Amino acid sequence: MKNIKRYLPIALFVAGASTWISCSPKETEVAVEPIDETYAVQTEKMLIKVDTLYTEFDNPWGMTWLSDGRMLVTEKKGEILIFKDDKFTGEKIQGLPEFWTQGQSGLLDISAHPKFDENGWIYISYGKQMPDSTSSTTIMRFKLEGNNAVSQEELIQSLPAWKSNAHYGSRIVFDNDGYLYYSSGERADTPTNAQDLTNSHGKIHRIHDDGRIPTDNPFVDTEGAVASIWTYGNRNPQGLYFDKENNKLYETEHGPQGGDELNLLEKGKNYGWPVITWGIDYDDTPVSDIQEKEGMEQPLTYYVPSIATAGMTMVTSDRYPAWKGDILIGALVKMHINHVDMDGSNVLSQEVMLQDIGRVRQVSQSPDGYIYAITQGTGLMVKLIPIR
Repeated sequence: MKNIKRYLPIALFVAGASTWISCSPKETEVAVEPIDETYAVQTEKMLIKVDTLYTEFDNPWGMTWLSDGRMLVTEKKGEILIFKDDKFTGEKIQGLPEFWTQGQSGLLDISAHPKFDENGWIYISYGKQMPDSTSSTTIMRFKLEGNNAVSQEELIQSLPAWKSNAHYGSRIVFDNDGYLYYSSGERADTPTNAQDLTNSHGKIHRIHDDGRIPTDNPFVDTEGAVASIWTYGNRNPQGLYFDKENNKLYETEHGPQGGDELNLLEKGKNYGWPVITWGIDYDDTPVSDIQEKEGMEQPLTYYVPSIATAGMTMVTSDRYPAWKGDILIGALVKMHINHVDMDGSNVLSQEVMLQDIGRVRQVSQSPDGYIYAITQGTGLMVKLIPIR
């Protein structure tokens, strides 16, 4: 058996934090009391200042920076808030399409094109309502005229549309060659979708930035397969990161009760859900009686019980020398940032940071090298400033 590391991280005490309400691994709402102060935290390797920049989010999902210095943050209910110099400008993007905001659906991730300063494209993922109360994970792009979303182009949908309002996946990243990868959950009520190459669900997809299908995708020539599929057997991937220095794609996905995973994704490979898993179902019955199988990939690490892995980033900034090359993962249910100490693509150890700060939906590194996190429940945007 491969050397996989299982973790039940130990929480660190965070000054200024409250006692929080626990919840199930599902995407449930939780009432928590916001933190509105700046405080210092001693982590295992660094002393950092946690600067609270904003306290009024409802359910933030994704964030991206534009070349003019503005930062955009999505709210699941269908808004994109505009920040400048770490402050909310009071402005929002106007003219967006309608979003299906039932259950876990809504406006989800956002990403500026790597050449935004040349072409002006901004990409979003969202749940789109379809006939018969079905919906699909959808990727579109637009440009800005002032604060108005113009030149809107729908690029791809995860099909067939599904009646479940859960497990949309929806992270967006670009690689060094300008290909766009996006994640699509298996839609919850039919786990076997993830193993079926004839549908889009439970997969990572790879497309050109204009929605065309690359001719070297792994299943382009497989009869009946969805041509955009890059990997499959992925349950509900809400974290995606492309390591541009090493040309590697990382992903986090939700397990049920336990079995959250951090994966290194490789072209055409099968990541096992629901045939192999380290978790059990919500009714305490086994999803599967095996945890490994030939032809199916093992995670770099997994979590029992579930921490509800969400958005992620890799630290590449010189501002955090002790963290450089490490991965930071947002935890929803366990309400912290999970710091994964990495040696290349190998997991060495892990640390819980900022315990009880809220349901951390995304952790990102800004173009000027600072780490930001956004939370649900507490409604925060925080900036981690290294002290020493």
